[in-house]
Amino acid sequence: MLQHRRPALTLQARSRSLAHSSVIAMMRCRREKKRREQKSEPLGRRCAPILAPARLAPSGRDSERLAMPDTLRINEIFHSIQGESSWVGLPCVFVRLTGCHLRCAYCDTAYAFHEGQRQSIDSIIEAVVRYETSLVEITGGEPLLQHGVHDLMSRLCDLGRTVLIETSGACDISPCDPRVIRILDLKTPGSGEVDRNLWSNVEHLSERDEVKFVITDRADYEWARDILHQHDLTHRVKSVIFAGVFEQPRGLEIAGCKSLPLAELARWILEDGLPVRLQTQLHKIIWEPQTRGV
Repeated sequence: MLQHRRPALTLQARSRSLAHSSVIAMMRCRREKKRREQKSEPLGRRCAPILAPARLAPSGRDSERLAMPDTLRINEIFHSIQGESSWVGLPCVFVRLTGCHLRCAYCDTAYAFHEGQRQSIDSIIEAVVRYETSLVEITGGEPLLQHGVHDLMSRLCDLGRTVLIETSGACDISPCDPRVIRILDLKTPGSGEVDRNLWSNVEHLSERDEVKFVITDRADYEWARDILHQHDLTHRVKSVIFAGVFEQPRGLEIAGCKSLPLAELARWILEDGLPVRLQTQLHKIIWEPQTRGV
């Protein structure tokens, strides 16, 4: 019996068919992107007022971030001793995200402004769970600038991890999973970024959260003391930390800062009877202060 074969497509017909398939694929991509954008709140609503264009100029990496919500740009993942907060001294896995919209004078992780590789959330979780450590800190940079961090934190909580996030006072903390412990680093005048504090964050703090002030001088101390009383922080959160700044050399993007002697900060706290936790960065005592991955 003769078999009927479909006539071969002409070159022109094949071209039309391929073009049609490309259009369909493009439309699907656009619909998916639109659905994701409608599902997530715009970045601008979550963060404090926009910085100068030179520091927040759109880039290919920004577009890449929005187009790949299941990935994050990671600077480093490492296992160390927690050097700050009320969790100080405990073994901890750190996940440092790339990117920050602030340039604090005393920043000790300027290398995280730009360095990093994009990784899937699955691969990040795999790297974290390799360590038999229940405590995980998400840090940066400013981790809340990457929307996918919320999925990462929720999935780590689902795995039974205790998840901390250290964030500046310049991004909205309200979208964080309620199981996440937020350590809010309110920027003092000495940081050079005090105007970036998003004060509505204070209303979102819970008794599980913590507030940190990095103190550079007496003026910073008095400012932090006033904020402590004004917002009744000792009754809002688990712990309020006054941390004396370590010396930080001037860099390409940061002004640098002189150190504040701990004895001086301790004397001010005792004289005023403040119910705060005096703290230094323990990891900078254990290891050389500029050491990465600790």
